Amino acid sequence: MNQPVVRLRNLRRSFEQGGVRIDVLRGVNLDIRPGEIVALLGPSGSGKSTMLQAVGLLEGGFEGMIEIAGTDAAKLNGDARTVLRRDHLGFVYQFHHLLPDFNATENVILPQLVSGKAEREARERATELLTALGLGHRLDHRPSQLSGGEQQRVAVARALANRPALVLADEPTGNLDEATADRVLDEFLKLVRGEGSAALVATHNERLAVRMDRVMRLNEGVLV
Repeated sequence: MNQPVVRLRNLRRSFEQGGVRIDVLRGVNLDIRPGEIVALLGPSGSGKSTMLQAVGLLEGGFEGMIEIAGTDAAKLNGDARTVLRRDHLGFVYQFHHLLPDFNATENVILPQLVSGKAEREARERATELLTALGLGHRLDHRPSQLSGGEQQRVAVARALANRPALVLADEPTGNLDEATADRVLDEFLKLVRGEGSAALVATHNERLAVRMDRVMRLNEGVLV
């Protein structure tokens, strides 16, 4: 059996608000294995984004174990956590967060350059991914020249540029109309599976969730 890409054990996160303790995550346990696409289902405010921030090593204040690619993140300092995140994780958000002054290809090249890849190789990789997502004719267009669905496809390509072991997607189609959401999700799932990456996809949309390999529901801070 392949080692899990991510292992969560007794993951907890609480906040203080107006002198009241709010338990958002109350002992989450989860394994995701290579190539597996898991839907994280729950209504808005259920803690899905908090859980993705934990797995993505984007925020502190969590209790419990977060193991990424066999490494316990709790044992790492800030710089080492950054390297672990850079080398093993990719991110897709509800809003694309593309750099407006760079075209589609450049937006996918940049994270590769940060990881030390040569520009020529990074450009070839960006072109390959964008073409696979149906954007071969839009490579030189800036975000403002792209539709919402096209912008999100660029964001998907950017997330996969460094061949991450795990892609974290937070409501990746939540800002799109239903027809566009279906197309983008189809392309996302096909590309992630083709790359051999695993994915954890937070959504409140049951219709989309059931198209993934496994559905986990976040209910009162616990996965069921």
